[in-house]
Amino acid sequence: MDDGDDPGDGGGQLFDRLAELLADEVPVALATVIDGPGSDGPGSDVTGTGRHLLVRRTTGEGVEVLGTLGDEGLDRVVARDALGELSAGRSGVRHYGAHGEAREETVSVFVESFAAPPRMLVFGAVDFTAALVRVAKVLGYRVTVCDAREVFATTQRFPLADEVVVDWPDRLLAEVGPELRRRDAVCVLTHDVKFDVPAIVGALATSVGYIGVMGSRRTHDDRLGRLRDAGVTDEQLAWLRSPIGLDIGARTPEETAISIVSEIIALRTGRSTRALSATDGPIHD
Repeated sequence: MDDGDDPGDGGGQLFDRLAELLADEVPVALATVIDGPGSDGPGSDVTGTGRHLLVRRTTGEGVEVLGTLGDEGLDRVVARDALGELSAGRSGVRHYGAHGEAREETVSVFVESFAAPPRMLVFGAVDFTAALVRVAKVLGYRVTVCDAREVFATTQRFPLADEVVVDWPDRLLAEVGPELRRRDAVCVLTHDVKFDVPAIVGALATSVGYIGVMGSRRTHDDRLGRLRDAGVTDEQLAWLRSPIGLDIGARTPEETAISIVSEIIALRTGRSTRALSATDGPIHD
């Protein structure tokens, strides 16, 4: 954890850093003391109002923390809670003891989450991808299309995508995977085991909220065997949504895209649905 060099809360340095992170669309939380005791001697540095703590996740399990609320214990607890609020995209007031004690209301801290737009990683530059990109953009996703085949992964084919990456999925996920959270989605639209197995394995190693995989039931059963051979456990396999999407009878790429995003929304909100992965029989009538 990096608390900065300023013995206070970081002041201008903290807000300069916040501006940089917001410009780069990096998720970050700002915690501010809005009520609490004034400085009460060497044992209590918590100010009544105005001290700030800036918190964000970095690569791996790292955390960047800038500023201070005036007490080391309070900083530690608030930083932990702020990361939880940021992961859920929530903002609100939390209450603590002067040193971060739970179930006390000596200090009130407003945690403001600056969450970047949810991300969708689409692996496979196939016919369904362009439709999924269009629908996802309507819902506010920042969409990345990734395919190792340079001839297919082009901005001309996917002009609405925020990013088109020519690379293997495991390499991209190694780079951006630590940033993925419950609001984000990974959609694997290929039918090539050389591509989709590394994509699924890489996605399962993240905290992404949705992993959907396209393919028939026969393809899915074969894929499960290959994933188990790659060391994926049955518990991890249970996270996969495959066949991808809700059972709405979708046939066209556009209908399939709506089916996929509907499942993403339903999974995030916890609403009851009839997903293809929970039904038997052919996908199409």
